[in-house]
Amino acid sequence: MATMVSSAGGLLAMLNESHPLLKLHALSNLNNLVDIFWPEISTSVPVIESLYEDEEFDQHQRQLAALVASKVFYYLGELNDSLSYALGAGSLFDVSEDSDYVHTLLAKAIDEYANLKSKAAESNNDATNVDPRLEAIVERMLNKCILDGKYQQAMGIAIECRRLDKLEEAITKSDNVHGTLSYCINVSHSFVNLREYRHEVLRLLVKVYQKLPSPDYLSICQCLMFLDEPEGVASILEKLLRSENKDDALLAFQIAFDLVENEHQAFLINVRDRLSTPKAQPSEPEQPRSSEADSAQNQSSAPDDAQMTDGSSVSNVNTRDADPSEVLYAERLTKIKGILSGETSIQLTLQFLYSHNKSDLLILKTIKQSVEMRNSVCHSATIYANAIMHAGTTVDTFLRENLDWLSRATNWAKFSATAGLGVIHRGHLQQGRSLMAPYLPQGGAGGGGSPYSEGGALYALGLIHANHGEGIKQFLRDSLRSTNVEVIQHGACLGLGLAALGTADEDIYDDIKSVLYTDSAVAGEGAGISMGLLMVGTASEKASEMLTYAHETQHEKIIRGLALGIALTVYGREEEADTLIEQMTRDQDPILRYGGMYALALAYSGTANNKAIRQLLHFAVSDVSDDVRRTAVLALGFVLYSEPEQTPRIVSLLSESYNPHVRYGAALAVGISCAGTGLSEAISLLEPLTSDVVDFVRQGALIAMAMVMVQISEASDSRVGTFRRQLEKIILDKHEDTMSKMGAILASGILDAGGRNVTIRLLSKTKHDKVTAVVGLAVFSQFWYWYPLIYFISLSFSPTAFIGLNYDLKVPRFEFLSHARPSLFEYPKPTMVPTTTSAVKLPTAVLSTSAKAKARAKKEAELKANAEKSSGAESSSSGANTGKGKSFTEKDGEAMQVDVPTEKKSEPEPSFEILTNPARVVPAQEKCIKFLEESRYVPVKLAPSGFVLLRDLRPTEPEVLSLTDTPSSTASTAGASAAGQQGSVSAMAVDEEPQPPQPFEFTS
Repeated sequence: MATMVSSAGGLLAMLNESHPLLKLHALSNLNNLVDIFWPEISTSVPVIESLYEDEEFDQHQRQLAALVASKVFYYLGELNDSLSYALGAGSLFDVSEDSDYVHTLLAKAIDEYANLKSKAAESNNDATNVDPRLEAIVERMLNKCILDGKYQQAMGIAIECRRLDKLEEAITKSDNVHGTLSYCINVSHSFVNLREYRHEVLRLLVKVYQKLPSPDYLSICQCLMFLDEPEGVASILEKLLRSENKDDALLAFQIAFDLVENEHQAFLINVRDRLSTPKAQPSEPEQPRSSEADSAQNQSSAPDDAQMTDGSSVSNVNTRDADPSEVLYAERLTKIKGILSGETSIQLTLQFLYSHNKSDLLILKTIKQSVEMRNSVCHSATIYANAIMHAGTTVDTFLRENLDWLSRATNWAKFSATAGLGVIHRGHLQQGRSLMAPYLPQGGAGGGGSPYSEGGALYALGLIHANHGEGIKQFLRDSLRSTNVEVIQHGACLGLGLAALGTADEDIYDDIKSVLYTDSAVAGEGAGISMGLLMVGTASEKASEMLTYAHETQHEKIIRGLALGIALTVYGREEEADTLIEQMTRDQDPILRYGGMYALALAYSGTANNKAIRQLLHFAVSDVSDDVRRTAVLALGFVLYSEPEQTPRIVSLLSESYNPHVRYGAALAVGISCAGTGLSEAISLLEPLTSDVVDFVRQGALIAMAMVMVQISEASDSRVGTFRRQLEKIILDKHEDTMSKMGAILASGILDAGGRNVTIRLLSKTKHDKVTAVVGLAVFSQFWYWYPLIYFISLSFSPTAFIGLNYDLKVPRFEFLSHARPSLFEYPKPTMVPTTTSAVKLPTAVLSTSAKAKARAKKEAELKANAEKSSGAESSSSGANTGKGKSFTEKDGEAMQVDVPTEKKSEPEPSFEILTNPARVVPAQEKCIKFLEESRYVPVKLAPSGFVLLRDLRPTEPEVLSLTDTPSSTASTAGASAAGQQGSVSAMAVDEEPQPPQPFEFTS
């Protein structure tokens, strides 16, 4: 029958017939026509509903009536009614049908089901109120996805609907279980908003991982770290260390390095102490001594290498005649304890930053000369910039060369100047104490030194040992107890908080609390922050104790210190912190509300949680205190750093606010969340703010811009060069006001931080928050009130290095490939003294005598070049240098920079670069790193940067090691000129030899 139906009236009339078959005929035809005639059918919905409810009708007919009613309600936009009738349609509602109706209702059903399940979970009762028909639809949908091989879709639905049984089924049935598992870990971090439930998902993943024939121990240990289960990690590490296979031991070391990158000090110490001690030979008298020695080593602070080697030698003595496998385990155990205590990575980082230091002292010299002596803010800012520029490199040349200039610092400036040494020598665990000895309190009654430099020195010790303070904690506690000078107490509190970061040590807490209760403003502020540092992320009842004291004291400084301290205690606790946040954000005192903003920022740090973002935006536009509004906007940076591209979009309107405090907050929010990304939108948002009408907004924008641009080269974004010139202009401008000048000086330091070898990273490679880094930036942003806290930014620095390690945890020399133009990621060119160039660019008239002199010089240069060619002394390097020498005389002193590029053009830039382990690999370069196919070393896990353990494919051949304590800059220059023949590191060779022409001239 090809006749077109023009109305559903006839079929609708049939519904009122008494014969059931007629009704069935009408319903089945209406079901096919409902897409076209739903407006007409909608008038008869009551009739269709009554058919569905009619008990005398058989099951199939009732379901058909429900389906028709559901479709009509769908077209009428009544989705709730539509869904409830679709549930009544039972199996006639086909989840595999590809129509808008089915897709919409399935989405509605899944949302409804997920809502009911999460409510049931929150109220801790079984989901008895979930309609079994709804459950059946969701299950049919899940089964269909698994059958069709759409595993990721099935996992998404299962996670959202809290059906962990189906999640496990989807993972185990998928064709690539390892890939599916890692996808699932990412999903649970990005989309599961509730911390408790996320932990359930991760527990399930660990269970699935462990069932696999070849478990991925790297991922399992990361999950166990999220779950805070050190026993599980310790047992896996021990199993790998006791294995006969060398590769298993390498994997254990790699896991340890990956865990250390997440910077969870208390957890790592826990894992380390749970590793069992090697069994000694059954000769009775030696047994107890061995275990005693080992437990002593476990508890020991072990800051020295000597102590470590001593510990291992003790176990070696006892295992001399022991089972060889135990001897092997003892040796590996010593290594892994060194890694877990953080010493190995700190030591290697220190050597890397020292040997690759490329900081430009001329920039500091320029800043120093342009800063007025009377301006103590800029004087201090220069000292801060120097410390940040040389963070972790142990190079304090600038300070040594300018001692009398430095000595002009008085009072708190002296405190800061001394503390700066801690940033420069960060990680120098072995010599930290002896380095700071001249400044430390000398015991006895008076001590005799300035309390400011003594307090600064104690703070410096905390910065040196930040998050690895086992060896220095006791000394700092003694210093804190033995003084009642508030400046020294302030320094000791900050130092102690840094050294014992997150360890929640009760005794230390009591020491700091007794300082707080002296109610001294200066010491109390340090104590408040210090308590927070000590209790980071513990969400303990100590927070309410701190809040009570904040209400009692009259000192704004103490309240501010405590407000930040309380916020630190709820770090990463998400919804657990909601009651405390609610209490703080409703407080009468704006300083405590300000603390509430930090609590929101830190509790939800890196989660991009919508609820937290909404709350912060609400305070950003509605609070009466500028202080709170500024901090609310700034806090968005912490919540969003896992999705940096979102931040500029979210704060773009706020960055145009009429309120300068809000604009400042917007600048820093972008700086924090987009740090080190070089994100184009972030730079575009900050550019107008760097020339804002308000001085402190300019300051914030300059600092934020430097944070975004750290480790971004001018070749990849030309605005980096523009920004560097802008900083120089602001610093040299006599009429620029102090605030923005300070911002420019600090920005210069941040741009070249850590000898131009570090970036700011808040997430580790496994997407785990780096606790120290986040906490460091949170306290750093408090510098608005207290400049010495600027140094906390050094906690967020992470070296941009690839450091490959062999089984002995030494750094073997081998080459790998960076598949990008060398200029794209090279170091910034060193600045030149501007005087000679500017003098030559002025003249317009050319005298005949000068023309003759030029011609003569040219002739001489050609003769000299020919002579050198004929002598043929040094083939590659002298060739390069004669070219350079010639151009210099030819142009008669006209700026060298003008000339070098033309010379480079003749030889096209190579499209790749050979790097030698250890190498600087900036974040943007990571995607270009490749390992050479015929290489002797193969990484245990493919990683473009960080600490990577290497399998040696040719263990019989002798190894060449790099990374020693001595600076290897000369070696690298030599290496560069040697590699210049291949054209891979030629760009570096040009940069690194500004003065070679002289020696070659006089040899000829």
